[in-house]
Amino acid sequence: MATSSRLYLVRHGQASAGFAEAHDPGLDERGHQQARAVAQELAPLGPLPILTSPLKRTRETATLLEQLWRMTAQVEPCVAEIPSLTTDLQERTIWLQQALRGRWGELSAFHQQWRDALVAFLESRTTPMVITTHFVAINVAVGAATGDDRMVCFEPDNCSCTVFDVVEGKLRLVSLGRQRATRIR
Repeated sequence: MATSSRLYLVRHGQASAGFAEAHDPGLDERGHQQARAVAQELAPLGPLPILTSPLKRTRETATLLEQLWRMTAQVEPCVAEIPSLTTDLQERTIWLQQALRGRWGELSAFHQQWRDALVAFLESRTTPMVITTHFVAINVAVGAATGDDRMVCFEPDNCSCTVFDVVEGKLRLVSLGRQRATRIR
């Protein structure tokens, strides 16, 4: 019989600044409200281990669930946002906007290795858990589970939860999170 682990990938709440405006913004008031709502939604499932990207907006998204479950999230760099090869905010925004219109096969080997490492990390999970992460990282998981090479397979809303099972070391999509036409800012 196949063994599986359920992963709940939560996109962070609405950030206080866009991709072109700050390197590591926290949540704005709406983002905090979204984080409270998703924590209440997930609370009956746990306590489960919580992993979070090192970025402020994901750590702040995980905070309320940490409080409800009386535990501390583990910071995991593998689930961080897609790395940019520049620190210039305008350049990285232009790069990301162009990249999101394409496919993984069109990106640099560096970015393909980042994607492969993220997939390998997720597929190595052996216990159910909640992971607060980012738009692109969730799309990486969806693409791996469905065999889709597009950078954007769907558009997860802030604090939506996309669910996967890891079955015999492979990601299986259970359900897509709530979607909207979010503007990546």
